[in-house]
Amino acid sequence: MEERKLTEKESLEVITSMIARTKVRYLGNGKILSMWGYLVVFVALLVWILLASTRQNVWNWLWFAIPVVGFPVTMIMARQEHHEKGAVTYSDRITSRLWTIFGISEIVLTLVCLGFAIFGDVNCWAAMLVYSIVLAPATEIAQGLIINEKSLIVGGAVGLAVGLVTLCCVVGGIPLVAVWYMPLFILAFVSMMIVPGHILTYKAKKQ
Repeated sequence: MEERKLTEKESLEVITSMIARTKVRYLGNGKILSMWGYLVVFVALLVWILLASTRQNVWNWLWFAIPVVGFPVTMIMARQEHHEKGAVTYSDRITSRLWTIFGISEIVLTLVCLGFAIFGDVNCWAAMLVYSIVLAPATEIAQGLIINEKSLIVGGAVGLAVGLVTLCCVVGGIPLVAVWYMPLFILAFVSMMIVPGHILTYKAKKQ
């Protein structure tokens, strides 16, 4: 028996429905997105204050508190979410894999930078900074385009702009002086995570 082919209108309706279900599920993650934003901003401010007051680079190790705290808290918050998930769609898989690629590559790059530092006494942590602040907003923009969420697109664009400035400074040998760069860094994560996170949470309450 031959299967009936979907018309163009029906195909568009199916795709629209998939995107809508993905967006509804993602709206429930607004609090998680905000949590990551607040965590990054808090650690950045703490490192900035400690470096300025003590002049000891050892405080840079506090950056590792972000994944150490963030991942367990994310798992706890995810379990507490009670929004309706429904069946996993193609859009879900795409958005999930985008962040999976980002997460795995971040771990690998961290190990590579750590290897250079331990075995070669080479400081290449700037690569970690550039990679993170370019790829994270790019991933967020892609996700915003997939689920048609403007707050993610605009916030990601602001973060990406800061990331590209960071890239040009590192390549051009311009020192990332804390007095002007840390405010830019904080602005990037406020725009990328805190603001969109609150917007998504607000929209989720209206669903």
